Amino acid sequence: MTRTMRAAAAAILVAGGAVGCTHTGHGGNEGAAGGGGVYRSFVDPCWPERYNMQARSEVLAPFAQQVNNGAVLHHTIFNWYFEKGTEKLTPAGRAKLDSLAQTRPSPDSRLYLQAARDLESTNENLKTIAGDRETLTQKRAQSIRDYMASQPAIGGTAMAYEIYVHDTPTLGMPASFTAAAVRGQATGYVGTLPGGQGGGGMAGGGSTNTSSAPSN
Repeated sequence: MTRTMRAAAAAILVAGGAVGCTHTGHGGNEGAAGGGGVYRSFVDPCWPERYNMQARSEVLAPFAQQVNNGAVLHHTIFNWYFEKGTEKLTPAGRAKLDSLAQTRPSPDSRLYLQAARDLESTNENLKTIAGDRETLTQKRAQSIRDYMASQPAIGGTAMAYEIYVHDTPTLGMPASFTAAAVRGQATGYVGTLPGGQGGGGMAGGGSTNTSSAPSN
């Protein structure tokens, strides 16, 4: 997530408390009738702005969380970007880091690394697998730092990247879905409109409206 996106999300989350529609009256004498104290004891002078802002923030807060989750996954270097069981980046891993470094208007300095789960646990290594995974994760984090340090320094200043490790599940979908969509591009879009009772006959070839407007 870029700095601009994080600032926008933070503004959405705190907007509910940033209501400043209540005036202080004259001379700050809230108890006097001329200061508006009596009026505010009967009505809310911030209606409906206060409640609109609270409702708006409650609607936007889950969306802001979704944006943040998507940005985290987009900036995650998953296990498959390394040769299995090693800290060596694959060509796909180097291409992923290149794309993150070339983000406009500026790259995000916060990167995420999936914990090394491609070291499989067996009955024989149950006592050592946790330490082996941690060691490999740290080596992979250093590989990312070394590779990102080789990126061009725009403006003469190299980007200092921070790497955070999280144990996120591997994302994916059946390859057959994507393959079918790609092959289907050659024949155009294909779809059907389900028929049913009261559907106006659209699926059955259409219907004709024979009614006419009443004459005067």
